[in-house]
Amino acid sequence: MTLLLMAAGKGSRYGKLKQFDDLGPKGEFLMEFSIYDAISNGFDHIVVITQRDNVEFLREYLSRRLPSHVSLDVLAQELTDLPAGSQFAGERPKPWGTAHAVWTARNVIANPFVAINADDYYGQEAYARAAAFMQDGRGRDAFGLVAYTLKDTLSPHGSVSRGVCSREGSSLVSVDERIEIEDREGRIRDADSGLTFTGEELVSMNFWVCQPSLFPKIESDFREFLSTAEDPAKGEIYLPFVIQDMLRTGSANVEVIPSESQWFGVTYAADKDLAVQALQDLSTEGKYPSPLWDPS
Repeated sequence: MTLLLMAAGKGSRYGKLKQFDDLGPKGEFLMEFSIYDAISNGFDHIVVITQRDNVEFLREYLSRRLPSHVSLDVLAQELTDLPAGSQFAGERPKPWGTAHAVWTARNVIANPFVAINADDYYGQEAYARAAAFMQDGRGRDAFGLVAYTLKDTLSPHGSVSRGVCSREGSSLVSVDERIEIEDREGRIRDADSGLTFTGEELVSMNFWVCQPSLFPKIESDFREFLSTAEDPAKGEIYLPFVIQDMLRTGSANVEVIPSESQWFGVTYAADKDLAVQALQDLSTEGKYPSPLWDPS
């Protein structure tokens, strides 16, 4: 089983490359805890998508830490990586988006895989549930979304963007992006739409169980975007939108999998102290060894 981590973001709200901030008790990156949890649940292939300048560093860093039975690919998300026959002659300040980040791995992944953000902590149970879903012998159109309870994903330091899930039973109907959700004095509200929430809604934190059929769909959508977008220098190709389009056209079925586990992230610089303390507490409780990897 493969875990793909998206680590090519620029951390504009955080103030630096949060993917490589030393949050763990022994200076570990947050993504290392995700990798550890995945390996503990049977994943044996790690793929990291990052910026070109970080590829060699991250490949060497992780190679020294991962168990010998785990294979590793570290790939650069390149602005020049376009579908055959497509062109883009402009300039962009940031990568093409999360769907393009996943598409970067099209030549190294041939089986079902999990795609996550490198700067989020998803909890150990999430990987156990994802692994059980992947090992259940489902078809090539079977996707999954490991979802979290909204109230458990908010930041005390500012508003957040969350994809609120609509379901029929366990099947995903849609993910509605709400871009300015905040808890103010016990009232959870999206300032952009004016909608209020109970906090019990399930939301997407970009923990997707994917099939290889996703790759040609991303390529098709990316090619269309490049040829039809008014300003391709500014737009992005988002992974949830591509999967939802597959859901709409019947080329994918998406099961919502409640995570039953803790989530935290580092959207804002002020979130760092909470993340550091949470990882310390998990290590103190014996959920993780410290240091995380065998120093030998």
